[in-house]
Amino acid sequence: MSDDAYSATDVLQQSPLLIGMVHLGPTPGAPAHDGTTGWLDRAVEDAAALVEAGFGAVLVENFGDKPFFAGRVPPETVAAVTHAAARVRERLPAGTALGINVLRNDAEAALAVAAAVGADFIRVNVLAGAAVTDQGVIEGRAADVVRMRARLAPSVRIFADLRVKHARPLVERSLAGEARELVERAGADAVIVSGSATGRPVDMGKLAAVRSAVGSHPVLVGSGATVESMGDLLEHADGVIVGTAIKAGGVTTAPVDVERARAFVMAGRIGRRGA
Repeated sequence: MSDDAYSATDVLQQSPLLIGMVHLGPTPGAPAHDGTTGWLDRAVEDAAALVEAGFGAVLVENFGDKPFFAGRVPPETVAAVTHAAARVRERLPAGTALGINVLRNDAEAALAVAAAVGADFIRVNVLAGAAVTDQGVIEGRAADVVRMRARLAPSVRIFADLRVKHARPLVERSLAGEARELVERAGADAVIVSGSATGRPVDMGKLAAVRSAVGSHPVLVGSGATVESMGDLLEHADGVIVGTAIKAGGVTTAPVDVERARAFVMAGRIGRRGA
């Protein structure tokens, strides 16, 4: 797909691309949902804090819906994520990108939400290959996802994880080969490289190897970024996705701390200039 298919405010034009997480609390239907709208109120508050801090993109994710479904999520989850994303979109100024991730791996639901609310990108944990996870074996469905994108939301970018966290590949192959296949055969617009779990730092050797393998395609760090590590990360990456490091007390489920988030944005800008 040519770049002409995308809008002039394409999320991948941001440099560095700094994506702040809006971790939704348990949504209706999730075991831990408390019957209130607190999860929705927090989503809006976190989005506002990220905008105030200067983030150029936010990613809405149903983080509180544990245990996750391996594939398709139920309709109440799609409805909840859509409602939250629409509310978040209302708080974003022009030029701020919105992303959707429906855990654990419902890319079709993420695309549907993106189309409904005018989001700019989705994150897909397993777009190609197969991974062994706590939800069982998850298989990538790139053929279905990319065709649905072309039909429903052609301007939406697909950010795909390579060897996603909290998982292991069913069969380990060449890291560089897997990275190239994500962009050349599976249709990913950007590749995400993460540590082994939420908040864990990425292996710098792995990051450098992926950068070399995918050429001009953007590479993003998906976990473990800190203010201190931004300079090193941006030597190999085009941006970062951050959640834990910008939360109050460094706790993943806590609200976004504006001062932590602002310091992160400043570190990203300085780091990119020095990269």
